[in-house]
Amino acid sequence: MSKRGGFDVPGFPAVWVARGLSLLTVLPLLATGTGSPARCVDLYLERVAEKLESPTYLTHAGDDRLFVTEKPGRILLIEDGAVSGTPFLDLTDRVQVGLEQGLFSMAFHPRYDENGWFVVFYSRLPDGASVVSRFRRSNHDPNLADPQSEAFLLVVPHPFPYRHHGGQLQFGPDGMLWVSLGDGGSFNDPLCHAQRRDSLLGKLLRLDFDGRVDAAPFYAIPADNPFLGPGDFPDEAWAVGLRNPWRFSFDRLGGDLYIADVGQDAREEIDFEPAGSAGGRNYGWRMMEGTACANGIAGCPAGVPPCGDPSLTPPVLEYLHVGGNCSVIGGYVYRGKAIPELYGRYLYGDYCSGRLFAASRQGEGDWSATELELRQGGLLSFGEDLAGEVYLLSAEGDVSRLARHGPIPELPSECITDPTSLCLAQERFRVRATWRSSTDSGAGAAETITADTGAFWFFDRANLELVVKVLDACAVHDRFWLFAAGLTDLEVVLEVVDTASGERREYQSAQGQPFQPIADTGAFATCP
Repeated sequence: MSKRGGFDVPGFPAVWVARGLSLLTVLPLLATGTGSPARCVDLYLERVAEKLESPTYLTHAGDDRLFVTEKPGRILLIEDGAVSGTPFLDLTDRVQVGLEQGLFSMAFHPRYDENGWFVVFYSRLPDGASVVSRFRRSNHDPNLADPQSEAFLLVVPHPFPYRHHGGQLQFGPDGMLWVSLGDGGSFNDPLCHAQRRDSLLGKLLRLDFDGRVDAAPFYAIPADNPFLGPGDFPDEAWAVGLRNPWRFSFDRLGGDLYIADVGQDAREEIDFEPAGSAGGRNYGWRMMEGTACANGIAGCPAGVPPCGDPSLTPPVLEYLHVGGNCSVIGGYVYRGKAIPELYGRYLYGDYCSGRLFAASRQGEGDWSATELELRQGGLLSFGEDLAGEVYLLSAEGDVSRLARHGPIPELPSECITDPTSLCLAQERFRVRATWRSSTDSGAGAAETITADTGAFWFFDRANLELVVKVLDACAVHDRFWLFAAGLTDLEVVLEVVDTASGERREYQSAQGQPFQPIADTGAFATCP
């Protein structure tokens, strides 16, 4: 296993495996729901700050200010395009810095403007223990924190120096505090911490921050955590079997959870839990690395399931250590307005090669990934601002915003019926189909059949090629479901725009194949 830039950075692929699909070749950026060729977009990185010292994370406090954690222990404030000369908080007197040690991340309380609380995650001097602690904003200056207000929520000793702290904090859409902890090292988790029932290591934790604010440990256990009770995994745990989940995030629109778990020597993985999940998943480390058998159960506690056991949850995406790439760096589902071509896509990248990727889900279990046509060398982390725009942080000290050249395409704020567009689900969704053959192309002629169903034909009215339905399932599932099926053997692109949220999705069928039925429960989660 290699070490680069102070963090655990084993490998990245040229070939992807998506659950429910065969091997997928990584393609240039395509703004589609399937990873098939469609419209390209010219992206670039707009530098926001430079010459920082190993910036590890970026977030916001419910306003336009940006807060950046630096590995040595400082939290910097970026406001109006300038980095403040005085750190928001300086913890260099208590942060141990090493290969995989330092200040990892921070998270602001959902009601930070009222209570001034935020949480940080760092490795502690002098023993390197993982620390999650609470601080408070200064009473005198909103751009400063009180370094003396620290209250410890978690102090987790590490069995091996330097390695596998995890490092992410996030207040979820449920208001709970989520914490990712790595297995503590060393190679192949020799003490089997990720599967041990007496250890917090190798777990994703879920804490009720507001349930106990006045006395240690300054959190409570949520009543619906999946492992409550004696004899099971720790009460704090939400998911187990993780190696080094350096970054995870929630889709700010739908609430789905994405976990980017750094692999050992062969594979990297992206794990996924849909919104509303009951938790309790075991992602299989150390028995499995991605979908492959790894180390077996020798030395693990009794009852640990073997490789391939149905109780283990495989990743939705994984990749092999080939092509000189290394560690997966998890990002966010893009919900900004500046790059509508990426809306709803999960963005992530690789530390060593700097390659950047966008993934999407189509139907139950079907995932695909496309490669963006730009790179960020030494990628350490992603960040997200109040508006949902995405930032990239590099080991060279740069903080950059993902941006696009050219004018932003206008999306409709209302659906107006025309010969090539369907207006479905009470005229909320605009649906348009375009087609192409080996010799010709055009837009599909459209006809609305009911309030939520319509049809396209490409040559004559008697030759229906594509039927689309939007199902309002908000009362039960808090989502709109999209269904489309057709018998065409043309290349077809189906564009769907939610005029209420501005979300845009494309689905594509290759020439010579029928249009596959779509049941994308994650496509449009913006119920009234």
